Amino acid sequence: MSGVENYALNRPGVVMIRTEYTASVYVNSMKMDNKAFNTLLDSIQNLDHGGGVPPEQKLDIVLREMNNYPARFFQTTFDYIKQPEQITSIGTGFFITGDGYVATNCHLIDREDAFIRRQFILSAFRQITEASIAALESSWATHFNEQQRSLLYNTYASVYSRLFSMILYDLKKNIYVVYRSDSGNQHSDTIKRLADIVIKGQPMPGKDIAILKIAATEEMPVLSLAHGDLPNVGEQLFVYGYPGPVTNNDFVSAASAIEPTLTTGIVSAIKKSVGGWPLVQMDANINHGSSGGPVCNERGEVVGLTTFGSLESNGGLAAGLNFAVPVTILDEYLDSAGITASPGTATRRFARALDSYSQHQYRTALKQFETVLRLNSHYPGIYTYIADCRENIKVGNDQAAGGVVNVLIIGALLLLLVGGVAALVIRRSNGQRA
Repeated sequence: MSGVENYALNRPGVVMIRTEYTASVYVNSMKMDNKAFNTLLDSIQNLDHGGGVPPEQKLDIVLREMNNYPARFFQTTFDYIKQPEQITSIGTGFFITGDGYVATNCHLIDREDAFIRRQFILSAFRQITEASIAALESSWATHFNEQQRSLLYNTYASVYSRLFSMILYDLKKNIYVVYRSDSGNQHSDTIKRLADIVIKGQPMPGKDIAILKIAATEEMPVLSLAHGDLPNVGEQLFVYGYPGPVTNNDFVSAASAIEPTLTTGIVSAIKKSVGGWPLVQMDANINHGSSGGPVCNERGEVVGLTTFGSLESNGGLAAGLNFAVPVTILDEYLDSAGITASPGTATRRFARALDSYSQHQYRTALKQFETVLRLNSHYPGIYTYIADCRENIKVGNDQAAGGVVNVLIIGALLLLLVGGVAALVIRRSNGQRA
């Protein structure tokens, strides 16, 4: 199966996983100690008897003093600021049954409380600090440059870490499966459905697998799982995902964010985790957001789930040194949950339709695509394929399988006829010789 065929078959069943955390962060409000601040301004004024210190330099002196002695210039109050916050984690998954079971990584939906708390506090700090800097710019009738803003960030970080407390309340988590849905006018929508956790392992170094369930109103497109041995080193792989640098790119439309990215590579090695179970090393490019995505072989079957990469000394991801949890680990959790992962009728008919379509047998493909449409009227890509089949039939491009068979039959009959005539001629010739 080529990359084009692999993507056409599996793209409909690849989904985005969104884990959304919401909470309120309460933080002490602070105020400037006007007496200390005015004393600082007076001292700067005394240094500038001749008026030789530019205003920008005076501002730098003020900011450096505030940064060096934050406790002198800022005071706590008994008032609290309530800062509502939301943190979203994005990853990848895929349907494993037509009734809405989804496979993905555990670490996408199960983060440590300490990590979540830290992210909320950092987010609240950024927003409060931006508001504080803006308030200073307004009251001082100035505009800080990047260096000055950076210094103020350091100042506020010191203030909040040493003088003020931040408290997290009402932490909630919702997990969503997001996928593409098509309609009759060839328009695509994005569907976002709340998901329940059916079973999960542990984030790496544990068995980083989770199975989710959504309420499916139609038969969902499914990816087939490979069964048996691990893939061979050197085997071609096709990897699907929602890498953050693409999903969050300012120049890419939000509407196309639901289209997964396909990267390719080979199996570089079969390794073992620190827990003793196998890992598939691959050189296909991945990034944050690709976790949980299906890793498929040349037959279009899932052989693993993209899970983690390798880090460079500078903390960045090392290109081409990535790992997938093999599908045999997913099988363990499917067995434990009593789930049978298999394509439904819609997926099987879609695969047959694609096969006929690739052979330019558009009438046969059209009938199969229309069957898929009756099972799922929002199957991704279905309306485009149906319209294309009808157009090719209209202009006479259909290469019906029956036509090829008829040509072969006619050819065989002609060969038999020619052979019979030749035999009759030979017999007559032999009779004349006798």
